Amino acid sequence: MKYSNREQAILLLADGTIFYGKSIGIEGTVFGEVCYNTGMTGYQEIFTDPSYYGQIMVASNAHIGNYGTNAEEIEADTIMISGLVCKNFSFNHSRVNSDENLKSYFEKQHLVAISDVDTRALVSYIRDNGAMNAAISTDGTSIEELAKRLAAVPDMKGLELSSKVSTKEPYYIGQPEAKYKIAALDLGIKKNILRNLAKRDCYIKVFPYDASYEDMKSFNPDGYFLSNGPGDPDPLIVAQETARNILEKNEPVFGICLGHQVIALANGISTYKM
Repeated sequence: MKYSNREQAILLLADGTIFYGKSIGIEGTVFGEVCYNTGMTGYQEIFTDPSYYGQIMVASNAHIGNYGTNAEEIEADTIMISGLVCKNFSFNHSRVNSDENLKSYFEKQHLVAISDVDTRALVSYIRDNGAMNAAISTDGTSIEELAKRLAAVPDMKGLELSSKVSTKEPYYIGQPEAKYKIAALDLGIKKNILRNLAKRDCYIKVFPYDASYEDMKSFNPDGYFLSNGPGDPDPLIVAQETARNILEKNEPVFGICLGHQVIALANGISTYKM
């Protein structure tokens, strides 16, 4: 089989733990905080979720790739994870409405990925030892060199990442004649959130992560939405001030994920990394 001689790949954790596997993406080396997702389906949504920007994703589900990809199922226009770790990777897929196989998708998106790893053991290790930075290498880089470069990668604490994934300019979703108007602060918003708000008779104006309360108020919304996103909420000073103004005006506001944490900080409630 043409896939039988895949290049050996390595996953190196910051504490020195090593997992070996096979390359299923492009040749290269990537770094990021290692995290995991236990979802049984929806791998394309996970890979394109801006909340995972810059992280190395471990898929605990044993099989990845068996139903291919579909452009309608993305949460962002590009893959957001820096690398993928999985157990069994399927080069063949079966689904009527799939666009292409996952291998081709990885190559087009320039993703470094490793398979044939005992991901359930890896998930247990992360659970017991905590989140940490890691490296995936599929290009033959030595362990010594990987360890040296990995040591220089910053921790997630204190990292402001919303600016990396947020829209640069405001845009609209839905129909202007909809019943409700929502001002959404894009800290790393998923496409499906916007689709579902529009389905519920909302007209949404999406603002950049650093929009002020005055910017959002100018839309004359019925309510405000603070989105999901990557990184630490502490550095998002402008977003906290925007949320604080919304709360002080006693206007309707809803936040999820990073947006929820920003609202907590605006209320004087501290947050911490799990």
